This record gives sequence, C-alpha cells and structure tokens, in this order.
Amino acid sequence: MSSREFSRFMAEGRDNFLKSIFVSLIVSFAVFLIAYFIRLKSIESFMPKYGFFIFFSILSYSLIVTTLKHISRYNEFPCMGGMMVGMTLGMIAGFLPGFFIGATNGMFVGSVFGMVVGIYLGVWSGKCCGIMGIMEGMMAGFMGGLMGAMTAIMMFNDHLKAAGVIVFAISSMIIVGLNFMIYKESKSLDKQDTGNFVNLVLSFVLTTATIWLSVFGPRSPLFQ
Repeated sequence: MSSREFSRFMAEGRDNFLKSIFVSLIVSFAVFLIAYFIRLKSIESFMPKYGFFIFFSILSYSLIVTTLKHISRYNEFPCMGGMMVGMTLGMIAGFLPGFFIGATNGMFVGSVFGMVVGIYLGVWSGKCCGIMGIMEGMMAGFMGGLMGAMTAIMMFNDHLKAAGVIVFAISSMIIVGLNFMIYKESKSLDKQDTGNFVNLVLSFVLTTATIWLSVFGPRSPLFQ
C-alpha cells in the first residue's frame, strides 16, 4: 500500500475524509456566524479575546469528528490497533479543547471540558477493540484534558497564540497519521457506509459548547 492510495482514499469516494471535514466546517462556522450576529458582535473586544481560540477549536473539531466517523465504519479492530485508536483520539480530543478553553477561561474549566470531551470520544473510539481500548481512551482523555489546559496556563504570557498554532499543526499531523494507520489496518475488514448525521451533531454540540464556555462560562481569577 502506498501513500498515493491513501491520498485517493482521503479525496475520493462517497465517504471521503476531505468531504467529511468540509461538512463539519460548514456546520461549525454556521453556528459561529449565527451566534456572532445575534449576540457576540455586541461584546467588547470579542474577536481579539476569543476569535483566535474559537477558530482553531473549530478546525480541531473538524479533524476529530471526521476521524471518529472513519473509525465508526468498522465494527471491530485488532487489539493493538484499537488501543492505538482509543489512546490517540482520546489524547488529541482532550488536549486541544483543554488548551483552547484553558486559554480563555483558566485551568479548571479548560481541564474539565478537555477531560469530558477527551474521555467521551476516547471511549467511543476505543470500544472497537473492547475493554482495553475503552481504558486507553479513558486514560488518554483524562491526561490530555489536564495537559492541554496546563500548557495554556504555563504559556499564558509567553507566545500563547503561536503555541496554539504549533499545537494544532502537530495534532493535525498525528490525526492524519492515525487515519493512515486505520486505512492500512482495516483494508481487509468489513466496513459500512456511514452518513454525516453524527458528524453534524458532534460539530454542532462541540462548537456551541466551546463558544458558550469561552464567552460566558466561569473563569479563574487570572482571567477576570
């Protein structure tokens, strides 16, 4: 199997990866624009304070939920592959939301939100190989949420936005690598067609929760 075959898989076919990312981005940016014109544009300095972090959260969710959709096409993975799926998606799904919410609301809210998202999606993706994958997803989501928020606080006065770009870029490469691994490991497995409903719902819920928490959620004293 070559990288050219994987590139075709990413860009072609009914359930292709790039199309799913595009659908997720449309939903998330639609939610953001509606919220902005209804309520957010009246908030003083909204874009300088929150725009950057919400924007990269939306990009992060498009990768995460699309990967989850890719995983859900297969009923079962080999044990080691399934553990890697749960661990990787749980870590990224915990770290990125934890980082971006931690950057706007502080350590506690960022940690809790990152852990909730990371554990939930880590368990969801890891269950493809049974209890070991579930445990890997839970542990990775727990650690990723804490570490994401902690990283944001530690870099609060030291190029935080530049760190956000670097964190997102590295996480994106990991996600692409995970999808390559899934493609390689599952070529011989039975797969089912999946629609975009779950993709749409997750994009909507995660984007809405992120916007609400960033702007109206509780904050640590550092962010008052």
